[in-house]
Formats: sequence, structure tokens, C-alpha cells
Amino acid sequence: MERPEGTGARRGRAAALIGAAAALGVVAGTCAGYLVQAGREPTELPPLSQPVLAQAKGEAPEPLTAAQDRRVKTDGDLRELLLKKPRGARDAEYLRGDDGWLDLDGYAAFHKYPDRAFGALVSDEFRRAAVTGWEVGGTYVVEIRLLQFRQEERLGAVENSEGNQYGADARDDDARTWALPGTRNGRVFVATRPETKPGYRPDYTAKAFAWRGDIAMEVWISDTRPIPKAKIMDLAERQLERL
Repeated sequence: MERPEGTGARRGRAAALIGAAAALGVVAGTCAGYLVQAGREPTELPPLSQPVLAQAKGEAPEPLTAAQDRRVKTDGDLRELLLKKPRGARDAEYLRGDDGWLDLDGYAAFHKYPDRAFGALVSDEFRRAAVTGWEVGGTYVVEIRLLQFRQEERLGAVENSEGNQYGADARDDDARTWALPGTRNGRVFVATRPETKPGYRPDYTAKAFAWRGDIAMEVWISDTRPIPKAKIMDLAERQLERL
């Protein structure tokens, strides 16, 4: 049987009208909900629960003395923490620095790649460095460096000390090494063969690396004769005592 003309069109328009009415109903309901909510009194939030803290009684502790407060010592003149030149020794002839201070450029120049070392020291928050050194006889030379780091975001003293130890292990595969007593990870290195470079005399070397707080310590000895373990140990331990 044939469908009367216009039936499909009427049904389509009817469906569209029903859909539009439903949409208008949703919008009207939402608006009514907002109006009702806006007309209500605001609901108070519950009070925050917080325990009552008891106030401490008694007198406040006495401030640390200068001898007890390590920062008083290390924030002062860093050069005062260096070992003193022994009696009978003379100042090292080729000691770098200016009046006991060693700047960032000067310290970076000790490394094989100074530009890389400079960048690493900046990243490690290098603050300052002090240096001393002396000579005994015509061949025995000592140099001691103290490097201080800001340590606001990185443990620069630790990283510097561990980096030097790693470099010593990599370069001096013939050296003997021992832990430095009284430190967490300090070490000493004593070469069993002399270093030889064109134009320079052959020298035996010994070195020590350690850190205490925000200060990294380096002790270097060179001589034309083999250096006893006791020599570098004694210097390193006495320098650490001053920190």
C-alpha cells in the first residue's frame, strides 16, 4: 500500500520539534538551578583542625662558641686553615696564586683541559681557594690547596674530591693507594715510578684527596726519590685536623 505523500516530512519536523523542546528544557533547568543556588545563604566551611602546640619551657640553649661552630672557622680567612711552612723550608718557587689565594682560572689551569675544568667548577658552585707550598733541599716540594664550595644545590666539595681520586686512578695505574684515616672517602696515592716529561727532571709524586664539610683538600708532594707513604699520610692528616 502506498504511503500518503508528506507523511515522512511531517514526522521529521515533529522529531525536530521534540528534540528542540528537550534541549530547551535542559537549559531552563540549569538556569533555574543556578538561580536557586544564588539565592541561598553561603554555607560556612568547617574550621581547620590543628593541635595545640605546647610552648617549650626553660632557658634557650647557649649559642655555640667560635671553637664549637665550624662555620665560624671556615667562613673566616681560609688561608689561616692551611698548614704552616715548616722551619727550615722556603716558599715554593713556582707556586700559583696571589698572596695565598687561588682564583678559578688559576685552579682550572692545573687540569689537562682547563676550559672543561672551569665549566665543571662553576657548576659545582666554586666559592674560593687557598694555597700554600714549600721546598726543602733542592728537590722536595709540597703544595696544599683548600677549595671551598657554596653547596647550595650541589655537594661541590664531595664531587671535586671524588673527581680527583677518579683521575688519579685513571692516570697513575702504577700508584699504590690507601684510605685516609678519619675521613669518609679520602685517599692517598703514592707513585712507584717517576713521572718523565721532556725537558723536566724525573719526579716521584704522592697526593691526597679528601673533603670535610664544604671544603675539598688536596696535598701534593714531589721529589726525585720515592716518597714514603708515611710522609703523605702525616701531611694529609695534619691538614685535616685544621679543618
